Amino acid sequence: MLPIKDIRLTPDVIENSIKSKGFTGSIKDVIKLDNDFRNITQELEVKRAKKNKVSEQVAVDKSAGLNSEININNMQILGKEIKLLEDKLGSVKIDLNNLLMQLPNIPHSSVPKGTGEEDNIVVREWGIIPKTKFKKKTHLDLSKSLNIIDFERGSKISGSGFPLYVNKGAELERKIINSMIEHHVNNFNFIEIFPPVLMNEDSMSMTGQLPKFKDDMYYTGKDDLYLAPTAEVPVTNIHRDEIILEKDLPINYVAYSPCFRRESGSYGKDTRGLLRLHQFNKVEMVKFVKPEDSYIALEEITKQAESILQLLGLPYRVIELCTGDLSFSAAKCYDIEVWSPAEEKWLEVSSCSNFESFQSRRGKIRYRKQKDKKVEFIHTLNGSGLATPRLIVALLETYQTDEGKIIFPDSVADFIGLKEII
Repeated sequence: MLPIKDIRLTPDVIENSIKSKGFTGSIKDVIKLDNDFRNITQELEVKRAKKNKVSEQVAVDKSAGLNSEININNMQILGKEIKLLEDKLGSVKIDLNNLLMQLPNIPHSSVPKGTGEEDNIVVREWGIIPKTKFKKKTHLDLSKSLNIIDFERGSKISGSGFPLYVNKGAELERKIINSMIEHHVNNFNFIEIFPPVLMNEDSMSMTGQLPKFKDDMYYTGKDDLYLAPTAEVPVTNIHRDEIILEKDLPINYVAYSPCFRRESGSYGKDTRGLLRLHQFNKVEMVKFVKPEDSYIALEEITKQAESILQLLGLPYRVIELCTGDLSFSAAKCYDIEVWSPAEEKWLEVSSCSNFESFQSRRGKIRYRKQKDKKVEFIHTLNGSGLATPRLIVALLETYQTDEGKIIFPDSVADFIGLKEII
């Protein structure tokens, strides 16, 4: 959520900034409601002060044995007027908050300007795309011939976009999840979390999924709960409505969760096999840091995600997203894309974002400074470390043999605990 004082002071700057992210509305209604809120609040204060003064006079009159009927009547009138103003203020507050919740975060000044992915910038690349002596099979062909992912039966059980991992496919999925979590815990001092996957509305609103992305969520109407689109949601909500001591920062969490997305906006995109799913697995990193440390933390979390791909020996590139390609909540974001040999294209496996205080304002996550005891909003970050579907695509296609087997190099096998799929 954007600070209302910033909108109040520089409305044109704010509007231009969020329009660079594709926001098509206007903040004029926000300004009007803010003015209404402040005017009503001021009027309330005047009425309450007047009522208190009249109440004091009634007490004085009664102690002196004087008739206070007129003042009592005035108190009753003021009470009714105050009640009407309180109701009006409550309504305005709700409307103002609803509008503020629809405003995206402001891009950081370093984010490149642009309207879409064609304006994103390649920051760095790692690894060499190998030249193959034989035609690479796709992960779809390999999944079928090796009997490791059964898309047909998954579709029978749940519908398209719900893969059924079997045999060595299930083993690979499980082991790579465990390997990534242990890597982040053992090498970067992350605290492991195993969160719930059903979220209430407050949790979804706090991280920015609601109200904007309601149509992309799976929702259980009877219980008024949402299935988690990513572990970012439950993990970031751990400290909602809390004040953290400065000495306890930074806090680094890592969590695995299944992720659920309706992908209502995926029309026209490649949805074959593991490329775009309704249910998938992901290891998520979440950081809570002091504001002055958040951009250092963004570079750290990105490199921590990259380290997985380096251990797996998979060529990748880091992309800095332009303003028009930034997510609703992000102030700055790097995507990490891995190379798919059979598809011959880059596939996103991680997104690392700094939300600054956008989420913490929505969730009232603050920290208390050690020196002056002042309380400020914390900065939150998250990064996929990693999402498994496209990672599996790259692993299968990269390490396949001309016989259609999967043979992992010793270093990769040591990391994931699996030598071959034959």
